[in-house]
Amino acid sequence: MFLQRLAVSSFRSRRFFRSNSGNNDLARTIAELNKEMESVFGEHPASGPPSFPNNDSMAQEPQLAPQEEGENELVLTHIGSTGEAQMVDVSPKQSSKRTAISSGKVILGKQVFDLVVANQMAKGDVLSVAKIAGISGAKHTSNLIPLCHNIPLTHVSVNLSLNPQDFSVDIEAEASSTGKTGVEMEAMTAVSVAGLTVYDMCKAASKSVQITDIRLESKTGGKSGDWSREE
Repeated sequence: MFLQRLAVSSFRSRRFFRSNSGNNDLARTIAELNKEMESVFGEHPASGPPSFPNNDSMAQEPQLAPQEEGENELVLTHIGSTGEAQMVDVSPKQSSKRTAISSGKVILGKQVFDLVVANQMAKGDVLSVAKIAGISGAKHTSNLIPLCHNIPLTHVSVNLSLNPQDFSVDIEAEASSTGKTGVEMEAMTAVSVAGLTVYDMCKAASKSVQITDIRLESKTGGKSGDWSREE
């Protein structure tokens, strides 16, 4: 189709130049040629000579702006340059006061919940035993999580409360230290061990007890600064 239209345009131009019909024929023929060229090339032909792109500009590839070091950079610090697991060297870091708060929940179900409220579980006071277990767990975090640093904790608190709305035990733990690495893992280990202890204390009454929603709520200190979970 393209060749046919081009041939028609060429034929009409030759017919015009062999004719002596005057200015009216000239204007009409030019208009017809413009229409033919527009239908073939999709645009009105330019009045000047065609321009072609410079070879240098065609050879150039788009250049991306260099990303600054550290900008939006996500790094897994426990993975080495060849992909092996490693313990992070924190010796270059500055010591600072660090805190972390974590939370979790143990869903008991109504029957077990009532037994815990009445302190009728065979193993004794569920909340008191779980509280001590959580504090002990925080102090042993580096023994449980292999790449955690063994850091001196200055404070650990674990609080458990009964929630009658969903028949659960709500757990919150806070850990503090002054040092070169954070205490997020210590706070979450405290919640995890306390939750496991609640399950152990209650499993004789029901195997459907469920530990859920263990998460970091906030942290302070360190190079990354303060952080708090936004709901």
